[in-house]
Amino acid sequence: MKSSVKTPLIILLLLFVGSSTLAQTKRIKRPKTSVGIYSVDTFVRNSFDIYDKVYRYDGYAKAGKSLDDDDIDVLEDALTDAELLLTSAPNILSDLDGEGALKQAKATLQINKAKKALKYSIKTATELLAGKRSSENEEDSDTSQEESDSGNGTNGKDSSGTETTTEENAGNSGGSFKINSKFDFVPGDELLFFDDYSNDFIGDFPSKWNTNGSGEVVTINNDSQRWLEILSGYNIYYLPLDVTLPEEYTIEFDAMGYGIDNKTSSTAKLQILLSDDPNFERGENWGSAWLPFGQYGAFGIQIKSYTKTQGYIINNEVTADIREAIKNHPHISIAVNKERFRLWVNEKKYIDIPKMLAKGGNIKFLKLHTEGFKDGKEKVFISNLKIAKGGLDLRRTLLSEGKVSTNGILFNSGSATIQPQSYGIIRQISQVLQQDSSIKLLIVGHTDSDGSDSNNLSLSKSRAKAVKNALISTYGVDGSRLTTNGKGESEPVADNSTVAGKAKNRRVVFIKQ
Repeated sequence: MKSSVKTPLIILLLLFVGSSTLAQTKRIKRPKTSVGIYSVDTFVRNSFDIYDKVYRYDGYAKAGKSLDDDDIDVLEDALTDAELLLTSAPNILSDLDGEGALKQAKATLQINKAKKALKYSIKTATELLAGKRSSENEEDSDTSQEESDSGNGTNGKDSSGTETTTEENAGNSGGSFKINSKFDFVPGDELLFFDDYSNDFIGDFPSKWNTNGSGEVVTINNDSQRWLEILSGYNIYYLPLDVTLPEEYTIEFDAMGYGIDNKTSSTAKLQILLSDDPNFERGENWGSAWLPFGQYGAFGIQIKSYTKTQGYIINNEVTADIREAIKNHPHISIAVNKERFRLWVNEKKYIDIPKMLAKGGNIKFLKLHTEGFKDGKEKVFISNLKIAKGGLDLRRTLLSEGKVSTNGILFNSGSATIQPQSYGIIRQISQVLQQDSSIKLLIVGHTDSDGSDSNNLSLSKSRAKAVKNALISTYGVDGSRLTTNGKGESEPVADNSTVAGKAKNRRVVFIKQ
C-alpha cells in the first residue's frame, strides 16, 4: 500500500518540477464557473485559451531554450488574437446592462481577470518574439498587468520603451494608415496577375477583365490613379482574365466607395468570391467574404462557405466596425493556404478560418460582386488588384537558402515611402535577425524601367535604405547588421513592357552576409 501511494506522489513532484522550467510566472486561474451571459462567457473562454497557449512559453528565456518555427507561429497567432480580443472588452461590458447586481459583479470580475490574462499574453508573446523576455520580467502577471486595465491593447512600445507603431499618410485622401508592427500578412512571391489599368483608356472596360454587366476605367478629381467602377446588381460578377488560383496564394486590392453616408443601406456590400466555376455563376463549391459599406451601424463581415455535397459549412457574420476604413480607400489583403482563409482590412486581421474552403473543392477562380448600392448616388471602385502564388514563410527561405527576393514590399510611386501593407514582410525579416544574432543582411533594391537610368538607380538605393530604416526604427534591429545597395533597372527578371512584368521587377532582395 505504501508503494502505491508513494509512486503517484513522486510522479506529481516530477511533473511539478518539469512544468516549472517552462513557466515561472504565477499562473492566472481560469474561472471555474460561467456567468450565464453568452458574450461574457465566450470572451472569458477565448481569453484563457490564448493565455494557456502563451503561458507554456513563459520560462523559455530563463531556461535558455530558443523558439523553433512552430513556436513562433503559435506565438504570432496568439499575439494577434489577444490584441483583437482585448479591443472587444468595452463592448462586452455594455452587455451587462439590465442584468442583476450579483450577475453584473461576477461578470465584471471575470472580464477583468480575462483582460489581465490577455495583457499578460500580449506582453509575454511580444517579448519572446523580440528576444527580450528574461527572468527580470517574471513578476509582471499579478502586479503590473493589473495596474493598467484600459482594455485597449498594447501601448505601442516594446519593453525597452521604443515606439513600435508609426503613422503615415499613404495617399488615402485624408485618411492615414497605422503601421502596426504586428501586421502579419505576407504577399505571395510569384506574381500571377496585376492590373492598375495603366494600359487602358479612360472610359473603357479594362482589357484584362471580364464581366456580365458593365463598368469603366475612371480617374477621380485630379488624382492620376485609375480605378475600375463596378456596378451593383444581382448576379453581376467581375473576373480577372487568365488566372487559375493555385492551392496557396494571396489577393490584394484597393477599394473605394463614393457617395457613402449614414443613409447607405446595410445591404450595401462588396463580395469577394472564390469559386470552382470559371463563368458568371456562384458555382457548386465556393467561399466568400462580404465587406459592408453602410455607415449608420457596424454591420460586420459576412463569411460563407458552401459545397455541393455538404451544403453550408460556414454561414456567419464576424463583428467588424470598418466604417472609417471604408471611407478612406482601404487596402484589402487575403491569404489562402489550401483550406485556410485570412482577411485583413488595412493592417488589421478580421478573418482567420482554418477550414473555410472545401478540401478538394477545385476552387480556382476569383470573382468580385457588389449589391445594395443606390444607382446614381453610391459607387464602388477597385484598383491595383494583385494575385500572387505563395504567401508562405519567407523566414524559412532566407535561413535555408541565404537569399530571398520579394515584390511584396511596396512603395509610393516614384518615392521611397513604404506602403503600410508591406510591413508583414519586413516583420518576418526582423524575426530572422532577432532569432540569430550572427546574421547580417545586404538589402538590395530594384526598379522597373520607367524613368531614366540614373533616377532609377538612385530610387532603388533610397528604397533599400528605407527598408533598413524600417527594420531599425520599427523593429529595433541593430543598424550595424544591415547594409544596402541598389541596382536600378539593370537586372530585370521580367518584361518591362507589361504592367505585370514591371510589378515583378520592382522588388527588394535580402542576402545573408
